[in-house]
Amino acid sequence: MRYMIIVKATADSEAGVMPREELMADMAAYHEELAKAGVLLDASGLRASSHGWRVRYDGTKRTVVDGPFAESKELIAGYTIIQVRDRAEALEWTRRFPNPTLDGSNCEIEVRRMFELEDFQQGEAVDRFREMGVGGTSAR
Repeated sequence: MRYMIIVKATADSEAGVMPREELMADMAAYHEELAKAGVLLDASGLRASSHGWRVRYDGTKRTVVDGPFAESKELIAGYTIIQVRDRAEALEWTRRFPNPTLDGSNCEIEVRRMFELEDFQQGEAVDRFREMGVGGTSAR
């Protein structure tokens, strides 16, 4: 089972304020533990929304909207993807996630289970994703 640990954006992350050395060290130590346990798949921070865009759909029409975006509570500042045996193991790892704020203030991270190809009705389209090597697998 793959889970994404989502770090929500803050006014500081949207302003481009970089984490202090202590927070980077805490994050590095946590991610090293994930890697040693063989559960780390990916992790990265995201630049501020001012460096991004959204594509808005109206039927088949697409409109590009450049950032920044007003509501930082709805934005993602970073993520970690882990692959574990079950929800309990994911919960165990996420309880250890360092406080991602610059000043240690109150915040929350969000954890979401990712779909695996086995979750979808099997068919040609799913096989195409499998051939590309994307979409995950429930094996660990």
